[in-house]
Amino acid sequence: MSEKTDAKASVKEAKDNVDKAPVKKTETTKAKVEKVADDKVVEKTVETTAVKDKVDGAAETKSVDKEVVQSKPVKKIRKQIWGVAHIYSSFNNTLVTITDITGAETVSKCSGGIITDQGRQQGSPYPAMQAATRAGEEAVEKGVTGVHVLVRAPGGNASKTPGQGAQPAIRALIRAGLKIGKIRDVTPIPHDKSRQKGGRRGRRV
Repeated sequence: MSEKTDAKASVKEAKDNVDKAPVKKTETTKAKVEKVADDKVVEKTVETTAVKDKVDGAAETKSVDKEVVQSKPVKKIRKQIWGVAHIYSSFNNTLVTITDITGAETVSKCSGGIITDQGRQQGSPYPAMQAATRAGEEAVEKGVTGVHVLVRAPGGNASKTPGQGAQPAIRALIRAGLKIGKIRDVTPIPHDKSRQKGGRRGRRV
């Protein structure tokens, strides 16, 4: 019996010592405030920590404020700069000229004759594609993001159908990184016809 009473007494003394010992309770509250200023979204996190000390029945409260400011990255909107791609495509050659939207300033230009020295290949699709790629990449380097395409055949009393290099040239502009807006055929169509070359007796073959 004496051993049991001693054990109970020791347990009671331990509990009393624990109650008398200083106890710290921490409470943390977080509040998020979003603020928009100068086109920047700022996420403000305010942390409030309350510390309660209990010593011999007396309670004290201490508050600690912490501010953590996190700035969210603002997505930059790229400015769209549009130009005009003039594609002249005939049986003999393909000319690609990219200008500004007014058509007054030339940004870049290239042709099938610059790509190849063989005259019979200047109007074929591959030199036209290479010429458009070179002109398009140069325009992209100068800041042009998109173009409206104006396709032109010789017109007049000559052929009114664009040559075989027109469509490959348009596809090459897309591969070069340019957006395509409107595509128009601006071949000059006469209301009447001027005299064709070759003379009265025609072209001698």
